Amino acid sequence: MCLRCRSAQLLCGKPVCPILLKYRAFERTLPMVGGTELEGSSPPGLFVGRFGYPKVALGPLLSPEHGSTELLDTPEEWVGRSVQEVVGFRTGLVRGTTRVRVTDAEQPIPLLAELQLLGIAGESVESEATFRRPPRGHLSLSDSAPPFGPSAPIERMHLDIRRVDPHLDRLASDTDANARIAVGELYARGVRVSRIQRAFSVGVLGRHGRRRLVPTRWSITAVDDLLSKRNLERVRDLPELSEILLYSLTALDNRWLIVLLPGAYRYESIESWYPNTLWNPSSGQVVMIGDHEGYRGRTTYASIGGCYYAARLATSEALLSLGRQAGVLVLREVHPGEILPLGVWNVREHVRAAMRAPPQRLSGLPELLERIRTTFAIPLERWKATSALLHDARTQRRLDEWVAPGAPAELLS
Repeated sequence: MCLRCRSAQLLCGKPVCPILLKYRAFERTLPMVGGTELEGSSPPGLFVGRFGYPKVALGPLLSPEHGSTELLDTPEEWVGRSVQEVVGFRTGLVRGTTRVRVTDAEQPIPLLAELQLLGIAGESVESEATFRRPPRGHLSLSDSAPPFGPSAPIERMHLDIRRVDPHLDRLASDTDANARIAVGELYARGVRVSRIQRAFSVGVLGRHGRRRLVPTRWSITAVDDLLSKRNLERVRDLPELSEILLYSLTALDNRWLIVLLPGAYRYESIESWYPNTLWNPSSGQVVMIGDHEGYRGRTTYASIGGCYYAARLATSEALLSLGRQAGVLVLREVHPGEILPLGVWNVREHVRAAMRAPPQRLSGLPELLERIRTTFAIPLERWKATSALLHDARTQRRLDEWVAPGAPAELLS
């Protein structure tokens, strides 16, 4: 198809050719690298791979530009940006790599120790790096490959770290606090989730003897999971919501509806992927997948992966802000405009953005179903057939529905 199309006809159904998008991004970055030497600024950022675990590829993310580059690795600031801009942020960072064992986090070699310090830096870091060969970009035709920038094995590196984040520094020095407590304290002190994930990944959090490097992909989901569980411990003590609230957002060719339902806490996240989208490239049919949990949470890993936990963190924050517990239903419809994998941040930050706006108060379930029908291109019947929370809302009756307004409170106890 690509040979027949050559970006002229967009036969894949995407609004922009992903191959040309990545090629142009590399075309901008590679000339700035200049052989095996690179001087520039790290956002700060780093990446820990997962292949070959427990011996993994680890290295800094370096920009060939000088000055403040924090935006390039701060997904909290990417809401409202275009796909082209986000891909430009990712491919504008050169990735150095060196292989280390995950247990080396406890007694790091000098290069790893410097990377751990980068993991708690509080601002962009001026850097100098020497690579074993000139960095080059791999132009993958697979939709499963993320839009990484050029990469190369790193030989030597010097980082001019002038300021570390004091909260990250304090918890990195606390070898008595386990990782769950450390992550929770950092979050409570207002440290951005992406910064906590970075420190968690580079192995500077947790008790002495238990610290490990954690692949970036795993660390993102682990932190989202830990923080959402922390929030939900408080959410379960809140009064129950008594009305249906609806939040909506359209961004990066994703349509979102987030519904808060009356009653005790429960949670469900459903994604629907159109043909010619990232994870449904060739089936010819819309694919829907979802997971849910009850009041006490879940004990198994969600089949839809990190997106489940990212949305759960965002919605748990909204429930705490609202001061209510409720049933939470996250519905996401992905259209072909999502041309490349952008990361779990896409879910967390866009659900956060949707729930920062004032909600719509709905009169009841019929109005909610009508909103789902008119918002999404997928027929309402498919959403109803997939969603456990919608099924319960349509078939279960609440006790307070049987009690007349103004009845004594003892009847509800």
